[in-house]
Amino acid sequence: MAQRGVLYQKQVESGGGSKDPVSIDEGIERVKQMASMGVDRKYKGAKKRKTKDQTVEICMHLGIDARQADQMLRGAISLPRGIGKDRKVIAFCDDNMIEEAKAAGAIEAGSDELVKKIEGGWMDFDVAIAHPSMMGRVGKLGRVLGPQGKMPSPKAGTVTPELVQAVKDFAAGRIEFRNDAGGNIHMPVGKASFSSEALKENIEAIIAHITKLKPAAAKGTYVKRISLSGSQTPSVTLTP
Repeated sequence: MAQRGVLYQKQVESGGGSKDPVSIDEGIERVKQMASMGVDRKYKGAKKRKTKDQTVEICMHLGIDARQADQMLRGAISLPRGIGKDRKVIAFCDDNMIEEAKAAGAIEAGSDELVKKIEGGWMDFDVAIAHPSMMGRVGKLGRVLGPQGKMPSPKAGTVTPELVQAVKDFAAGRIEFRNDAGGNIHMPVGKASFSSEALKENIEAIIAHITKLKPAAAKGTYVKRISLSGSQTPSVTLTP
C-alpha cells in the first residue's frame, strides 16, 4: 500500500476516510475542517502554501445495473445555492440567435463555424447547448465530445428549443450528471468556503432529486452509500 502524506494522515485523524455514517451536518463540518488543514513546513527554505478553496463533492453509490439502458441515470440539476463557479457555455444555434445566446452567457455561439472550430481541437468550454435544429450538424462531433461528457443531449437538458434559457441556467451553475460504470453519481455541491447551511441545501437537493429518479427496473436497495469529500480530502460517509 502506498504511503500517505502528512496532510492526509492529519485528515484521517480528524475523522476522514471512515465508513461509519454520520449526519449531513457532521459530514459537512468534517469536510470543511479537513479542507482547511495545512502542513507545517519547518525545514530551511520551505515556503508556506496557501490553502485552496476546495470543491466539495458528493458521490452516491446506487443499486442499479449500469449495463442496462433502462437503469442508467442522466440529467441536470440547478442547485439552490449554486456551485461557486461560472461555467463556460457554448451554443449551437442559427445565426439569428447568436447575439441573444452570447448575451445570456455563452462564450461562443454559432453553427458550422463553431463545429469546425471544435473539429480543429478547441475544447475550452464546460457545457455545449444545442437547438434541436442543429443536431444534424452537431452529431458529427459525437466522437470528440462524447468521451468528455460534453455532447449535447435531450436527457441532460442540453438539446432544447429554449436555448437561451438553457444557456443562462448552465452558465449560472446548472450541472449535468450521469452514472459511471460502477453505478455511482458524482457531483460538486459547492466550495469549502460556503456556509454549512448552503452546502446542506445543495446536498439535500441532490439526494432528493436522484432518489426521485429511481428506475422502475432497479431492484433492492437503491441508495446504497453516500459520501462527501473535498477535492483533496478523504471522504466521509453520510447517513442515507
